[in-house]
Amino acid sequence: MAKKQFKAESKKLMDMMINSIYTHKDIFLRELISNASDALDKRYYHAMSKGESGIARDEYKIRIDIDKESRTLTVSDNGCGMTAEELENNLGTIAKSGSLDFKSGVEKGSEVEIIGQFGVGFYSAFMVSERVCVLSKAQDSDKAYLWESSGVDGYTVKEAEKNEAGTVITLYIKANTENENYDKYLEQYTIQEIVSKYSDYIRYPIMLNMERTELKEGTEDEYETVIEPTQLNSMVPLWRKNKNEITAEEYAEFYKSKFYDYDEPLKTVHSKTEGQVSYDALLFIPKHPPFDYYTKDFKKGLQLYTNGVVIMDKCEELLPDYFSFVKGLVDSADLTLNISRETLQHDHLLKVIAKNLEKKIKSELEKMLKSDRENYEKFFSAFGVQLKYGLYADYGVNKDTLKDLLLFTSSFEKKPVTLKEYVSRMTEEQKTIYYACGETVDKIELLPQTDAVKAKGFEVLYLTDDVDEFALKMLFEYEGKSFTNICAGNLDLDSESEKEELKKENEDNAELLSFLKESLDGAVSAVRFTNKLKNHPVCLTSEGMMSLEMEKVLSNMPGGEGAKATVVLEINREHKIADTLKSLYTEDKDKASKYAKILYAQSCLIAGKSIDNPTEYCDLVCELM
Repeated sequence: MAKKQFKAESKKLMDMMINSIYTHKDIFLRELISNASDALDKRYYHAMSKGESGIARDEYKIRIDIDKESRTLTVSDNGCGMTAEELENNLGTIAKSGSLDFKSGVEKGSEVEIIGQFGVGFYSAFMVSERVCVLSKAQDSDKAYLWESSGVDGYTVKEAEKNEAGTVITLYIKANTENENYDKYLEQYTIQEIVSKYSDYIRYPIMLNMERTELKEGTEDEYETVIEPTQLNSMVPLWRKNKNEITAEEYAEFYKSKFYDYDEPLKTVHSKTEGQVSYDALLFIPKHPPFDYYTKDFKKGLQLYTNGVVIMDKCEELLPDYFSFVKGLVDSADLTLNISRETLQHDHLLKVIAKNLEKKIKSELEKMLKSDRENYEKFFSAFGVQLKYGLYADYGVNKDTLKDLLLFTSSFEKKPVTLKEYVSRMTEEQKTIYYACGETVDKIELLPQTDAVKAKGFEVLYLTDDVDEFALKMLFEYEGKSFTNICAGNLDLDSESEKEELKKENEDNAELLSFLKESLDGAVSAVRFTNKLKNHPVCLTSEGMMSLEMEKVLSNMPGGEGAKATVVLEINREHKIADTLKSLYTEDKDKASKYAKILYAQSCLIAGKSIDNPTEYCDLVCELM
């Protein structure tokens, strides 16, 4: 029989279909199964529209058979089948989709869910096959036909024998090459894995004869190989069931098996949305971050399905970076896919879904914060840093979304509080939100400035993450209240009379303070007396936009070596060290200079700042002991 050439397509186009469109060879099985599902849907739809019972719904099946000896993989269905003309039109013309034509005639809202759109999925079979045979019999025909092709050299169609309606696609698997292992497509575990990954929620049973070894009956040590039909797919997606029909245990088991976590999720969000774009979403907030979460190797994203067929394992566009900890999936039939159905066309519907999901996640977190504080604090302990980075990133464009989700440990009972909770406790005389930075809460509590602020009856937020102060700087204010670092030079705790008295103290000792500054050889921008330190002798404060903590963070980053805060050494005017310095300045300036270096080193240690010359510091202390 003479071969026919593919209609309207050149060998170059055919080669592109086989070798360029699909990035993963495993996709071929997803495409063939999807086509089989479409054929079953068409048969069911025709039966319903004509008022015929046809075969029972539970008799519709997709079957996979492996024959290692002949190197064939067969995918068959008892769907609508194809006539000779349909074989010519659908398989002889690349990019002619019978499913798409059928779908356009199906009423919207019908129970039928047609997957195929482009008419190219079938040709992915040639990625793994040297020859493909399609035996098909239309449901209302008494004749069957065999379509056969080895690829670009054309195809043949001839009459054949087949008893039942449906289609049988036989792939003659290629031999292994140096770079490709095609034998794996003749292994049941590979087929099982591909079906589980891409076609688990096709709504018809996908059957495969699975081999297993079991103890031979009546023996104690003899084993035999048993072959039995096994369903590979779970069929009904969990997310399409009614929420009231699903137990917490079912959600947890689905999450653990699907997203490879050993622990159940902290929060499950199951929603169905209809409107401009319709979709089902099943989202999970884990109890802990994955091991690579804060590395460049981590890839965010939700699984994306269309009609139960997985299209993308991680669709990054569906989640903003600050909610990248969310795991889960979205299933929508409304999205526009590219020709290979491996990626999305970037249309506005995808953005609509992403925006809706962002609002939903935020809403669920707010509910947890309000009604399940213990679990929210666990969540924030695991992922709070990500929210803070999200507030700081992109010049604070997301600050209004995230500001009320933040928690900071507070001097009020040393518990995590929200900014709203802090502001609600502020007295009328307090005009600003006070905070302090440090490695740990305990170290911040030891700061001299902490004592001073708490003594005035003000609450202090303890910032222990590197990003914390940057986030607050980007937030700028909260409910009209500015933020003040208690280690900054503009800490305003004094009355007007106290300010005047301190100003006179510094003016009267201007020469001493200037001498102490010169003794420190540029390490500080100024030395001055202060009255805010209670019993502590000295402290470091910063002036300008960059704080001491910001300097530490930036200096540890690549290229941040030049980051320097403007530092002031403050000496407690009520401490006896102040009197000692005044006496030494007139009696022993050399000793006064050494005292200045010791006091500066001590203030650095208190502030968590490294000492430039620890050897000199130790020598000076020993000399003066």
